Amino acid sequence: MLSDPKYAQLVASATWDDAMLEELEIEVQERLLVTVGGGLGSFALVDFLRIAGVEPAQIAVLTSLEVPWQTFAARADASQLGPQERLRSDSSSTIHNIWGWPGYAVSEAWTERTLRPLWKVITEPFLAEYFTPRVRNVIASLERETERIGWQTMVAPCWVELVRRRSGGGYFALARALDGGRLTAYRCRHLHLALGYPGPRVLSDAQAFRDANPGCQRVANAYEEHEHVYQAARTCAGRIVIRGSGIAASRILERLIQEREDSGATFEILHVFRHFVRAAVGPPWFRRPGRDGFAYQPFNFPRGAGGGQLRQRMLRMSSKERAELLPRIGGTTTAWRRRWQRQLERGRREKWYRAVEGELGEISAAPDGRLALLLEERGSAPERVDADFLLDATGLEDSVMRCPLLADLVTTSGATLNALGRLDVAPSFEVRALRNGPGRMYASGAATLGGALAPVDSFWGLTHAAMEITDDLADQQSCEFPGVMRSLTQWWRWARRLPP
Repeated sequence: MLSDPKYAQLVASATWDDAMLEELEIEVQERLLVTVGGGLGSFALVDFLRIAGVEPAQIAVLTSLEVPWQTFAARADASQLGPQERLRSDSSSTIHNIWGWPGYAVSEAWTERTLRPLWKVITEPFLAEYFTPRVRNVIASLERETERIGWQTMVAPCWVELVRRRSGGGYFALARALDGGRLTAYRCRHLHLALGYPGPRVLSDAQAFRDANPGCQRVANAYEEHEHVYQAARTCAGRIVIRGSGIAASRILERLIQEREDSGATFEILHVFRHFVRAAVGPPWFRRPGRDGFAYQPFNFPRGAGGGQLRQRMLRMSSKERAELLPRIGGTTTAWRRRWQRQLERGRREKWYRAVEGELGEISAAPDGRLALLLEERGSAPERVDADFLLDATGLEDSVMRCPLLADLVTTSGATLNALGRLDVAPSFEVRALRNGPGRMYASGAATLGGALAPVDSFWGLTHAAMEITDDLADQQSCEFPGVMRSLTQWWRWARRLPP
């Protein structure tokens, strides 16, 4: 079929009609709403819609994932957030529970038979660090809710290749079976995109090294599997270089130092900061502490970014104004943790941890099989640094043009981008340029940063987007938004683990 001229014409067309699919003998399935992605963004919307009374038969989840937390769990594990580690969300950001109560702190207190989580919530942040949930508790909660709402009955395992507007209104999503075989077109009135990040960000110097040295594992990314680095570190007497200043970098530092202490290894750590923070940063009306290279903030964005005056301010702003504000209130930050602060202080005192401001100019293989790095330290001449490993913790790829499906949506269907280069969405998370008759196309998650909501890729942000989308769908008479009585009865059913 790929070589069929009619298929090529289908791909090139911005709008499809039913006859075009019939000519190619592509099976068509009908749904009210199709969500593409199948991760936490899709889960949040489907959970809200089920609570709002939408039946499973009206929803299709097009995904290659086995469970909605699969990507989240894999990236958390790779960045050294194991099942017992804590995330960067507060107690009420319960993605499995749209009401936010009971929160993660109450659930943990009940499960572990301890009052400590409740004490932390009551006294944070003055007498205790902010409470944040454990990875394992979040996943267990998601597992219960997916079973309750009948998630698997709505899942269609596939790869989505194209999304197009339908002549007369609505949309098509063209999906291929996971084995690479049969094509199926899902025809729907409304379509939702929640594709997350395209993948780990691999900087050009690291990619050039990988291309020149295929199979070499000495340059690793924080969001890819790299357990071999920690195994080797236990007997390492050389140097490990870390690049990055966010939460992943701080967690990797903690793990490396723990391995050093437990094994008695003598390796040193060189930490390269592109922007070295020496004092408090941020606008006068919101400043966050900073020192030793890091900017400290409990969550990705201040809590006020989701509501109140800051939220209202963002709603009134232009796309350009939001693009200027978001890096000032968010940007690259990490959470303060007493334990690893003590570790770093000891490392500086004993001179096996060194932090520098600068960039790596070139990465190459040394004659002895190690790495040869060109370090361009700020204010100093470039110098060669030998290292056993480079751990790159510079984040995830955030360009929508690196995602084939979204890039095609921009180039072929006419989706527009905001001032940050992400999808231009309304406060209801509708993709502005792609309304089609009675149909609406929505997007949530990282691809929408720069809109009226700041923390779009957090648990709270995904749930808030799902609420806004459901509210907008209710305005289109496609579902009923949960009012007070329905919300109360549905919470009671949730508490007893009964289906919506």
